[in-house]
Amino acid sequence: MSQQPRRPWIVGVSGASGTPFAASVVRGLLAAGEDVDLVVSRASRLTLLDETGIAFRDAHWRDDLASWLARGADGKPDTFDPDLSGVRHWPAGDLAAGPSSGSYPAKGMLIVPASTACVAGVALGLSKDLLQRAASVTLKERRPLVVAVRETPLSGATLKQMVALDEAGAVVLPASPAFYAGATHIQDLVDFVAGRVLDAAGVPHGLYRRWEGELGGGSRTA
Repeated sequence: MSQQPRRPWIVGVSGASGTPFAASVVRGLLAAGEDVDLVVSRASRLTLLDETGIAFRDAHWRDDLASWLARGADGKPDTFDPDLSGVRHWPAGDLAAGPSSGSYPAKGMLIVPASTACVAGVALGLSKDLLQRAASVTLKERRPLVVAVRETPLSGATLKQMVALDEAGAVVLPASPAFYAGATHIQDLVDFVAGRVLDAAGVPHGLYRRWEGELGGGSRTA
């Protein structure tokens, strides 16, 4: 019996603040049984080091990713224990990597978080690194692209670029947590945003309590 070919979601992590959002999305994909191709930009490695103290190194990416994904949004280590067997890492500078080609079998791409520089690069069709190239490929192949913008306030130029992404077929998803789901912890707010990213990609998850049309439902304990 032939094995199903690997068809991952590409997760791009840009330099915007919000590395816990990326960690939650990757954990959610893995929990759903999805494969993940990870592209971590150079700028995002500085942000990750600043926000978590974790240095993401190409030569030791699996160990560094394990530390990152195990960390809770509150900074506590060993909060989660995800299985990384479905993850493949591509260096951001490798423009000959699989995701740089439209013939590479990917389901789509999630950019979490997306900086304004990333938004501009993708909207303009630039390919300065693998993250931008993979996003351009995703759009031209008419595959799902979710761009989780994490910036405030937004300039007029960025707003125009976000409209251009929407017109190109991407889902522009600001990293805006909601409170109706009954959040009691910072992880709940992070998981809400990650859950909305996965919703946009059509990936099932249980990261947040969904609205059921009942006022006050989020304030009740289960």
